[in-house]
Amino acid sequence: MSTQPMINKLSEEAAVEAAVAKFHIALNAMFTGDITPMEGVWSHTDDIIYRGPAGGCQVGWQQVRADWAKQAALKLGGSVKPVQTRITVDENIAIVRNYVAGQNFDADGNPRKVSIRAISLFRKQGEQWKMIGLHTDLLPFLI
Repeated sequence: MSTQPMINKLSEEAAVEAAVAKFHIALNAMFTGDITPMEGVWSHTDDIIYRGPAGGCQVGWQQVRADWAKQAALKLGGSVKPVQTRITVDENIAIVRNYVAGQNFDADGNPRKVSIRAISLFRKQGEQWKMIGLHTDLLPFLI
């Protein structure tokens, strides 16, 4: 029995873990008003979908990018990180389930705890894993 498929799966899982880490770096940058890193982690295709903590459903890169820009303008501050992450990876698709935990600030500058569930989808594009879907719980202070 060859160990090559297992080695490939482990290396792809590590690559997806790296993509998840890049997403959370981008998310924290977005809290300061900078969406440039977020633009780098998402696929720029028409079939991506985003259902974030403020509600709504954005489909396609133009809508998704516009929503991230709107959130960046809020400059929520704070930071979040993924916890209890579970990854399922196949040849070209990965599913990531985790909690996002940390703190942001509401429009009045009050600290707000963040603890939501998130499901992310990634697709391998060339040699990179790009986000193609994100669905989270709602955050009451954003809706």
